[in-house]
Parts: sequence; structure tokens; C-alpha cells
Amino acid sequence: MAKIVIAETLDAEGVGRLRAAGHEVVELDGAGGETLSRELANAHAIVIRSATDVDAELLAASPELIVVGRAGVGLDNVDVDAATARGVMVCNAPESNVTSAAEHAVALALALTRNIPQSHAALVEGRWERSSWTGAEMFEKTVGIVGLGRVGRLVAERFAGFGVRLVAHDPFVSVESGRELGIDMMDLETLVGISDLVTVHLPKTPETVGLFDAEMLTRFKPTARLINTARGGIVDEKALADALDQGRLAGAALDVFDNEPTIESPLFGRSNVIVTPHLGASTHEAQKRAGTTIAEQVELALAGDFVPFAVNIGSAGASEAMAPFLPLGERLGSFLGCLVDRVPDDVVVRVAGDIADYDRRVLVLAVLRGILGQHVEGPVTFVNVLTLAEERGMLVRDVGRHDAGEFRNLVEVSGGGHSVSGTLTRSGRQPRIVEIDEHTVEIPLAAHLLVIRNDDRPGMIGTVGGVLGAAAVNISFMGLGRDRRGNNALMALAIDDPVPADVVRDLEAQEGIRSVSVVALP
Repeated sequence: MAKIVIAETLDAEGVGRLRAAGHEVVELDGAGGETLSRELANAHAIVIRSATDVDAELLAASPELIVVGRAGVGLDNVDVDAATARGVMVCNAPESNVTSAAEHAVALALALTRNIPQSHAALVEGRWERSSWTGAEMFEKTVGIVGLGRVGRLVAERFAGFGVRLVAHDPFVSVESGRELGIDMMDLETLVGISDLVTVHLPKTPETVGLFDAEMLTRFKPTARLINTARGGIVDEKALADALDQGRLAGAALDVFDNEPTIESPLFGRSNVIVTPHLGASTHEAQKRAGTTIAEQVELALAGDFVPFAVNIGSAGASEAMAPFLPLGERLGSFLGCLVDRVPDDVVVRVAGDIADYDRRVLVLAVLRGILGQHVEGPVTFVNVLTLAEERGMLVRDVGRHDAGEFRNLVEVSGGGHSVSGTLTRSGRQPRIVEIDEHTVEIPLAAHLLVIRNDDRPGMIGTVGGVLGAAAVNISFMGLGRDRRGNNALMALAIDDPVPADVVRDLEAQEGIRSVSVVALP
């Protein structure tokens, strides 16, 4: 059972999922300071939203922490580098609120161009000001989208229905990719110069803070409007207020601000500005998705499994085809780790068959996690495994090939003078070993195994069976194999329970037995 601190309010379904998994869940409902620090002193996970800062100091005071889960998209309130240095996984829910955020951007654009909040306020105050609030159509206007990630693309899809011209700026999206979406890609200066509406969908980074400063705002058409539902600080609020005062923009709508929460800004109280208190993700659907998604990610992290939405591991993710092979890779790594006396200097991961064409980096991480987990004290995670390998001078090579022989897919791990190969059965996708140190031998990847090298002569099976039987050690499966040169034989035995050390010594003392390796897999 792990202790999970939920720093801010999380959807009840997500909280319930964590409790149902048997974890201790502490809900703080926004209480920070000493309360947060005290609870984190022995916590294994923290779940946050946007109001809690997880900085280097907080991480240092949380020695048991395994994972930081952000129930949302942005991570500007998490020191990801400090977390990575401590081997703490950081994950988020990147797709939980994208639909809500995109819809809010479109809603603000329509409200701004049609003066909806202003005319509403006048009417409820008793003023029929129909002629004062003439708006503008979206039809045949140019909409500039700055940032064509998940949210930006959804915004583009929704604006396309209004019969607008779509243009975008994103240094990571090619002209060809934009064209496939019906969007003209261009540099930022050109975009703001031709757009009637500019909507911002960028992450907050050192490069994007202050991107829309006084100089950039001079490039807008005086009839243009600016929408920011991304992050505060990307648009310079004072510079925007000055531009509006000078008539260099027709209006603006903001959902995010430099400092949050805030009730003061030079943009408040203007008839051509609409503001909302960071409502982009504030829908019931988005909150539910964020809560359940981050609960899933935290569960996986605490179980030591691969976390699809982790942001600080040495792989972009696991494809659907590769994901079933991650447990196999880790157990093969653990198997090899039991065969060697120390961490191997040189490890080779060979992948053959259909999966050889996929991104294999995450499989390599799983293998390394298995090897190092047998030799390193403390946690070995997908976050810190590459660092641990580099500290030990390991050379890691990843080799892909298409010929898997009689198997559809095959994973081989070698290092330290040993090798082990495994695959997943076609029925049930169960992991099996098919070769150990050039001995063809098939055996399930059980929790307790013995690998015995012996002379290739009659009677050896009886000798091993006699020793184990006398010690009341039950064999659930046995695989036999000869090496490719026929010089010696190998037995691989799946055992119901750990084999006592004195029984291992008895086996080693038998004539004809060359070595006995005990393999204990997680």
C-alpha cells in the first residue's frame, strides 16, 4: 500500500479508484505550507492541479516520493528537471481537457466579436443599447492559430466550420503537415499581420514568455482581436493594455494571467476586453477525465509499470504493438541480472520480427530496469534507469532485425557473457524463454527458476530430481537443451517456491553438474 497525497480537489471517481486499489489517500483540498510538507514526508505520490508548486525544495523534503501526477496538461508548476534528478516520475493528463480548452477559445472568440458579455451587462442594468454593440462576422475572416498542438488542432477544426481562412505558426509543424489540415503555415510576424483573429495555444516556456510584447503587438491589424487561453505571461498584459489604448487592436479576450488568482489587471473594466478566471478546463467532463486519467497514471507508476503519459522518461512512449513486450523485456533483463555476478559493461538488446520496426527505446528501458533491479539498491524506475546505467559505465546497444526464425517476434538480451531470449505465445500472449546461453530451451518465465549446466550424459535429470525431491522442492516445469556445439547440456526448472541455499549447494556438489544459477523474478 502506498500513500498518495491529493493536494487539490480531484474528481471523486479518480479518488475512488486510488482508494479501491488499496492505497492510503490523503485529500488536502488546497491546504499547502506546513500541512503539505508534513504529509509529503512519507508519501509515495502527490497529485496536483495548477495551484500547487512542486519545486526542488519540496521534492527534497519528500524522500519517499515516486511520482508527481498533474491532473491537467501544463507542467509549469512542476520542476521536472529536479524530479528527474531524484528519479521521481512526472506525469500528466495531456488529453483530458483539450476539448474543453478548444471550445472555450472558440466561445471567447464569438463572445468578443459579437460583444455578448457587454450587451448582456447593459441589458440587465436596464439599458437597451442595440446600436452600441454591433459586432463582426467570422465568415471569410482570417484566423491565426499560434501553436498547432492538441488544442490548436481542435480549435482549427471548429473554426473551419465558420468558413474562415486558417493560418498557423508552429516551428514543430511542417508546411506539408499544415496543408493536410487545410492550414497555411507561416512565421509569426506574417501571421499577426494578416489575421483578423489570433488565438494562442502555446506552452509556457522561457521562449514563449513575453512572446506577444509591445513590439509584436504593433504588427497586428487595428481591426484584429487577440485570444489567450493558453498560459499567463505569453501575452504581456501591460503592453496589450497600451496597444488597446492606442487603437492598435480592436479587442482581446483572456482566460489566463501573469499571476493567478488575480482580481486586478490593467485589462479589467474595458468594453473591448473579455476576461474569465482560467476556465479553459473547467467543464464537468474535463474534470472527470483529468481525475480518472491521472489516477490511472499514478497507479501504474506505483506498480512500477510503464506510464504512457510520463513526461520525463527516455522514450516518447510505447506503441500499441510494443506495449505487451515491456513486461517480457523487464523479466528477461531480470533473468540476465541473476546470471551475472555484477552489472554488465556491455548490454545488447536484439529485437526481431514484426515489432522490430517500431520505436524500441522504451523496451530497452524495461530491459535495463530488469538488469539493474537485481544489482542496485533503491528504486530503479523508467525515469532514472538511464542515469543509473550511465553511472555504471554501461554500453547499451539496440539492434533490430526482421528474421525471428520460427517465432513471430523475439527479444534477446545479452551481456556479461550470458544471453537469454524470449517471446510471447500466440495464444494468451504469455511470456516464455526460448533460449539461454545458446541452449534452445522453452520454459515459462516463472517467479522462481533454476538454471543448471551439466554434462551431457544419462542420469543427470534423475540426479537433479533426486536432490530436489529429497528437499521437498516441487518442480512445476522443466526445459532441457543442448548448446549449438553439443558440448554440454542445460536444464531450466520452474520451481513453486524459492530454493534454500543448502539445497543449491547440494546440487552444485553433484558429479556432472557444472553450475547452478538461482533466478528470482519480480
